[in-house]
Amino acid sequence: MTFHENLLRLRTTAHLTQQQTADGAGLSLRGYQNYERGLREPNLSALVALADFYGISVDELICHTPKDPSSRTGNPGSPQPN
Repeated sequence: MTFHENLLRLRTTAHLTQQQTADGAGLSLRGYQNYERGLREPNLSALVALADFYGISVDELICHTPKDPSSRTGNPGSPQPN
């Protein structure tokens, strides 16, 4: 599922209008509509506002599943061998 599909699912499951969702998250209606239609991607503050509005994590909002840390090689931020 893509981010914009998830936004639509969350909103319709909660029986909310786009205006109610935008107002609840402190976003403009046009901005929210663009996110839900997949025309634009929100900045970090808008992602946090939407996640807070729905009471979920940003990872859940954007349909991201973190990778298992044990499958990584090396330490984060350390140079990788050539």
